[in-house]
Amino acid sequence: MQAPGQIVILNGAPRAGKTSIARAIQNQFDGVWINLGVDACNAMLPSSLLPGIGLRPGGERPDLEPLLPSLFAALYGAINAHARLGLNVVVDVGHHDGYSRPLGILPACARQLSGLPVLFVGVYCGLETIMARRNAEPNGGLYLGGETAPAPVKRWQTAVHRPGIYDLCVHADQMDPAQCAKTIAEKLDGGIARPSAFERLAAG
Repeated sequence: MQAPGQIVILNGAPRAGKTSIARAIQNQFDGVWINLGVDACNAMLPSSLLPGIGLRPGGERPDLEPLLPSLFAALYGAINAHARLGLNVVVDVGHHDGYSRPLGILPACARQLSGLPVLFVGVYCGLETIMARRNAEPNGGLYLGGETAPAPVKRWQTAVHRPGIYDLCVHADQMDPAQCAKTIAEKLDGGIARPSAFERLAAG
């Protein structure tokens, strides 16, 4: 029977450094690592449904919210399928429940990965660094910039880390991506305490 692949989920605000850490994991870790996450998911969507699972906290687009549970379920179904085929998966995503009404997406996603090895990593990054990255790379206006942090950017900082149940936290404004990846590797080598973060989220 095929042993399942390892899953590493990087959760944090946009521009916190998740994608760079995911690339470092792919480059530094042994084995095949598939990168699935918000960018891969949204690349499959028509423009009318964007920003898809990247929808910001604050209930700004209630018209798009009914589709989000299905989009997240599809993403985590793909993560499940890859891992059960023995492929390692790194996921860069920004989970929050700051919609116009609670959707409870994170616990539902955790239940989809029941029985699989999951390391849930909180990627923290200060507003000063996030705003510097937004201003340096506005991505055609997709990333809000300015001299001070706009309200939606501030909402991300708190909403994305609720309830804050993680197996590991990294601070991407204090460590470069390679160092973050090394910290994650050390955690995987040392073993994950039980119940893991995703086990607790699934039960809650």
